Order: sequence, then C-alpha cells, then structure tokens
Amino acid sequence: MNTPTTISRREALRLGAGGLLAAGLWPGALRAAGNGKGGEFTFIVVNDLHYLNEKCGPWFEKLIAQMKAAKPEFCLVVGDWAEDGRANQLEPVRDAFKALGAPVRGVIGNHDYLGPKDRSAYEKVFPDQLNHHFEHRDWQLVALDSSAGQLPGGFPIQPHTLRWLDEQLPKLDKQKPLIVYTHFPLGPNYPSRPLNANPVLERFKEHNLQTVFNGHYHGLTERTLGEVVLTTNRCCSFSRKNHDGSKEKGYFLCRAKEGKITREFVEMKLG
Repeated sequence: MNTPTTISRREALRLGAGGLLAAGLWPGALRAAGNGKGGEFTFIVVNDLHYLNEKCGPWFEKLIAQMKAAKPEFCLVVGDWAEDGRANQLEPVRDAFKALGAPVRGVIGNHDYLGPKDRSAYEKVFPDQLNHHFEHRDWQLVALDSSAGQLPGGFPIQPHTLRWLDEQLPKLDKQKPLIVYTHFPLGPNYPSRPLNANPVLERFKEHNLQTVFNGHYHGLTERTLGEVVLTTNRCCSFSRKNHDGSKEKGYFLCRAKEGKITREFVEMKLG
C-alpha cells in the first residue's frame, strides 16, 4: 500500500529523513517538488541479454533495429550482457548496439564474470562501465556495481561501490531528478536482493530520486518506496527464459517528462 505523499514542509521537517522513509516518503523528492524537473526525452532500459554464441546474432540485429525506430536518446543495459563473461560473447553484443546510433551505458552482472571474481574481459570490452554517473538534459543517472563475482545472490554490495558512492554523492545536485540503475534488485522482497540494499538506498534520501532500474530477476515487477519506483523486467535474451514463466522478451521504452519517468514494456517482435 502506498502512503499518500501530500505533506506540509513543517511536517517534513518535523519527521526528519528517517521518519519520512519509515512513512514511505522520500525527503529529497519532497523538497524538490516543483523544482528540478529536468528535460523531456525518450530512452531505453534493457536487461539480461545473455549473449551465448553466433546463433544470438540475428536476434540482436532485429532487436537493435526495433529499438532504433523509437529514436531513444540513450540506452541503459542493466547487467548480464553475456552468458559466461567471455570476450567472444561480450564483443559481439557490444558491437551489435553500435547500430543503435545512441549512447549505450551499462553495468556488470554476475554472468559477465569469467570466473568467480574475474571480470577482466568485461573491463577490457567495457572500460569505465562499473560504477559511473552522467547527466542528460538536467537528469542525473547513477550506475552501481552490485555484483560480487559470479554469486547469484545472498551478499552485500561490495565496499568499493560504497566508497565510490560516498565520494560521488556530494557532487550531485540534490534538486535535479535522479535515476539509479544496477543489476541486482534493490527493491524489497527479492530473494537476490543485496543484504545492504536498505542502507544503500538511504544514501539517496536527500536527493530527488525518482526511479531505480534493476535486472537479474527475469520478470516484470514493480516495488515502490513512496513515489520512488523500483523495477525489474523480463529478459531480452535469445538463449534464456524468464523466471516468472512469461514468454515475452523485450525492454522498457521510457519517457522523462516534468521530473517523472513513465515506462512501457515493448515486446521483441520475432517476425
């Protein structure tokens, strides 16, 4: 159940950040209401591609052509680009996305590791695609490495990510709307949710956080913390199935407008 977010400034100050979070509200978003709306644009979010071998090539050619027709201004790939973290899997999927004609940003997933802790191929193919942030039309986007090698869950987000986040957050504008994207789901009630997801989210409590995009769970889900929406999506893989039993494969087509994000699931057309 969502808690109503109509609250006076006096009441917000009385509750403080901790009380607002407990009430299902988000302090930074409340303070930024009416300000920091950012620009309007369309973008794509896709997760769990799991490129396996050359049989996946035609699938990704059709996928990118379909995405390109929507004229996105950028694309976010939310982890698991490859099945086994090999260069001969990561390179073809990287090259396929060059045909999109728009910037592509991503994060690492547990399947993007060569070995238990070996991400050397990923770092070579995708330099600077671990923890990073960028700005687009007065929106701020923060990518977090939530992985711990090949582990599929049951661990905390690692210290190097926490250190990076603590260094970068003071540099962000608290008024401008903010998007976070990471592979492992940060929303409540996922078996693979990082053990320290709550304190990670609380680091953003003073910022105008609007949306968190996640992967790993191949299924269409939504969680909310006040007005902050945390999602997972069906996978967009030729070689893998969805965890929720659904047959559709696809991606989110998202629109930023008036400081909010709307999204729709777009099914990959096989014909």
